[in-house]
This record gives sequence, C-alpha cells and structure tokens, in this order.
Amino acid sequence: MENSSEDKLTSKLKPELEALDKEALIDRVIRLEKHLQQVKNLNKKLQEGEVAKKEKSGRPFDFSKTTKRHILLRFYYLGWDYQGYASQEDSMETIEQYLLSAMTRVCLIKDRETANYQRCGRTDKGVSAFSQVVSIDLRSKLSSEEIEKGNFQDEINYCALLNRVLPKEIRCVSWMPVRNPLYSSRFDCKQRTYRYFFPRGDLDIKRMQEASQLLVGCHDFRNFCKMDVANGVTMFIRNILSVNIVPMNEEESSYQMFFIEIVGQAFLYHQIRNIMTILFLIGQHLEEPEIIPELLDITKNPCKPNYHLAHYVPLNLYDVEYKDFSGEGKNDEKIDETPDLTEWIYDESNLQEVIETLQGQWTIENVKASMMKSMLNDLTRLYHTKFPEAKEIKDQIFVLRDEKRAKTYKPLMERQKGASLEQRLETVNKKPDRKRKICDVE
Repeated sequence: MENSSEDKLTSKLKPELEALDKEALIDRVIRLEKHLQQVKNLNKKLQEGEVAKKEKSGRPFDFSKTTKRHILLRFYYLGWDYQGYASQEDSMETIEQYLLSAMTRVCLIKDRETANYQRCGRTDKGVSAFSQVVSIDLRSKLSSEEIEKGNFQDEINYCALLNRVLPKEIRCVSWMPVRNPLYSSRFDCKQRTYRYFFPRGDLDIKRMQEASQLLVGCHDFRNFCKMDVANGVTMFIRNILSVNIVPMNEEESSYQMFFIEIVGQAFLYHQIRNIMTILFLIGQHLEEPEIIPELLDITKNPCKPNYHLAHYVPLNLYDVEYKDFSGEGKNDEKIDETPDLTEWIYDESNLQEVIETLQGQWTIENVKASMMKSMLNDLTRLYHTKFPEAKEIKDQIFVLRDEKRAKTYKPLMERQKGASLEQRLETVNKKPDRKRKICDVE
C-alpha cells in the first residue's frame, strides 16, 4: 500500500514539475527545503522537550490509580496566528495541538485516544472562538462515589491548571460536569452562533440587513460553501435560525464597527465566509439582494459561481448551546430524573486572570489601531486640503473581500462556475481506493 501511494504521488507530481520553467522549479525547491528545515527544527525541539520532561518528571504518571469524570470544557482563543483549530500532520501550530499537549503535560489525560475527546467544531486558519467547547474525560481527585453524587466543589481547578501552561491566546473560561459519559460537545450541540466583525466602509447596512433575512430558514447552501464531497459531505441543507447586523459604537463614519450574528444548528465548510462575501457585494451595490434566493435555487443554479472567501480574521465562533435530556436516554429510554447537564462552573481568581490577560492583549492591539487611525485622520485631512473636489475614500471593505482589484466588476451570475454536486460525486467515485471521512462543521 505504501509503495502504491508513493507511485500515485509520483505520477501526479511528475507532469506538474515537468511543466515548470527553471526559475519556478528553483523557487519551489527552495520553499520545500525551507519547510523541511522547519519540520526538522520542530522535531528536534519536540524531542529535546520530551527528553527534558522525562528527566524532570522521573517516572510516568500512573493513571490506573486515579478516577475520571466526563466534562464539557469551554475556552476561547484568538486564532489569528494559528493554523486553525484541528490538529494537522504538517503543523504543530494548531489550537487543538496546544490544548491536548497542555492536558497531557499537567496529567489530566494520558493521551487523546483514551480521553473520550470530542470538539464542538473546527475553525479554519486564522479564525477565532469565544465559546469553543470540548467534551472529554479528565483525571479527577475525587472518588467515584463523590463524582456520582455530583460533587464538584472539591474538584481539580481544571481551568486554572490548564491556563498556567497554555499560550496566552488560548484561555479556559469554565467547565461543566456531565453525567452521561456519552454526551458529546459536537453531536449534542443544539445551536451555534458565529459573529463576523467589520467596519461600515462604503456599505449600505440597511440593504445588507434586509438581504440577510433571505438566508433565514432551511435551505440548500451548496452555493454558499466549499463542497467537500471528497470527505463525505453530500447533504448541504442547513437551518439558519436568525441573522442580525449589530452596531458596536455610535461613530457615524466609515470607521464605525459592526458585527453580523448568524445563529444556526450547524454550518458547512466556509459557509459563513461565503455568506459574508455575498452580503458585502450587496452592501456595496455590486449585487442585488435577489442574488441570495437565486443562489439558493439549486434547481436553476446547481453550479456555484466563482467568488472569493471573505477574510478569516473577523470570524468568531461566539456561542454554543447544548441539549439537556433531563433524564431521557439517547434512545428515549427513561434512566432517572437527573438531567445530563448542570451549570458552567467558574472560578473567581481564574476568571480575573483571564480578563486581565485579554485586557492586556486588547490594550496592545487597540493602541496599534488608534495609532493607525490617527495617521489616517491626518492623511485624510491632507488629501481633502490638496484635492478639495475629491470624494471621501471608504475602502475598508475591499481587504475583507480578499480579492484582487479589477477595473470593472463582473456580476456573479456571469462568472465561470464550478462543478455541480453530481459532477463532483462522479469524479470521487472514479477513485475507489480513496478513503472518505466525515467532515466537522465550520
């Protein structure tokens, strides 16, 4: 199998490399060599760290002498400088990698495989979360009887312990004891709330708000997502419960900040960022609001027109809500009158530390933003003094549309379109050896 995989890779890469000119080939080799060196350096650091940890700790922690309890753990992260939430083979800079490494380091888990671990959802490179939640079995200092009775007052301070070893961009906020060991942060989540932050720029906010209501309800969103058919996603119907655009301050200028809040049961890969691109185009009067029902009509438009994703930095998984079965089993079998969930547990000193840490980060970032705003104010005054007939520059949104400038705008429905679902399935089915997996929500 290994040789077969190598042969497939060779047959794929050979014509691709042969098509490159000498300069492009040299550039590619240099980039690969740099990446290889980075991987070697990372592996060396990891090996040195493991050796140092073993020398320091002496003998390994004996988990056989401890009890476990099933919990939901809620934490936030500022994902701008990370490669996304989910662990990756070619990068250690993921939120999940740091979280699980921290849990292992403080001996809350032995390893991922034995931790009964599930995540609410995965976020892309650069995306943040205020309410990411995982379900997991963590080491407890209480007996099985005390755990069964619902005692958590004398439990390990999970959040404070993890925050001592996590990067400052990742902070545990609270945890909740869960009675049912099969309770899943992913599958038992009843709704998710995303927020996307943006300045007014040249946007018609009222027009965007009115258009956004056309997204509410159950629709097939295949033209508003990445069709990840190769990973087993073939159903694109999702239920959006509400969409609202909210001002964050009273400043009446193109710098006024807003966020759009989208609440749904679950979301598709890149769905929010695709929605934001369309709403930005509507807000800039480049598309009519009717483009939304047109894209939702998959009978008339089975193929998605090509357009860019909105920028990843403003996106935040902001809130999640969970089902409480209140004594009902997963197959509606009555077990007793005790609900699965209790309440989120907060520790005052930990919450104070979390707020102080975030305040420090906010201060630095806000100072940077204020410095740039001061410079912009002076440049704008200079611009209007030198060119009094010139229009006001309101170009803040273009960077969030994350595309190259064009002299003229080409309407969405006139653009080249991608393959339909049926065409993608046909392509995948021609590769019988390809393994499929279930893709998480965004």
